[in-house]
Amino acid sequence: MKKTQYDRAQLEELLYQSLETELGGVKIYETALKCAVNEDLHKEFSEYLDQTRTHVQVMTNLIETLGLSPDTMTPGRKVVGHIGASLVKAMEMALAEGEPAAAELVACECVLLAETKDHSNWELIGHLAEHGKGEETDALKQAHDAVEQDEDHHLYHTKGWCRELWIQSLGMPAVLPPPEEIKQVETAIGASRAEQARAQQLS
Repeated sequence: MKKTQYDRAQLEELLYQSLETELGGVKIYETALKCAVNEDLHKEFSEYLDQTRTHVQVMTNLIETLGLSPDTMTPGRKVVGHIGASLVKAMEMALAEGEPAAAELVACECVLLAETKDHSNWELIGHLAEHGKGEETDALKQAHDAVEQDEDHHLYHTKGWCRELWIQSLGMPAVLPPPEEIKQVETAIGASRAEQARAQQLS
């Protein structure tokens, strides 16, 4: 497949936003852990926090490898930071209400929102690494390969947790830990199959 020259300035913007997403993710998981009631979810969030701290370092190293400063602030990065801080504030509001199950649900949804952006960032970096024509592609690929599996795990498993916790809150039979967790899902197809298989696990 023919490779395409990409916009270097917009690549830099993507990387700055990606770093801010990971930095915000650390704070989001630190707060989400205060909300997690389910022991399995608490363990999951603890693992994700450790992995996200590693992702911060991977992204910082990538930015520095490309001759950029991790401290550079762009308008887009400011927006990403604002959204991350807002998700932390939302969880703090839920905690203040004193309803643990409700706060846990809010935390799960906040994590899902953050991981959706995070996963999208890394998908774009992977796309550039595979299809881009430029001297940065090797560094992009190395960084992408280091975190891709973690990011898939974070997104699809958190989505499953949110679904099952909501079902439980509605007074209906839930699968906890969710099927995505049990089957160690790491792809969109796997997540779909796991969700479809939940009826069998209930029976």
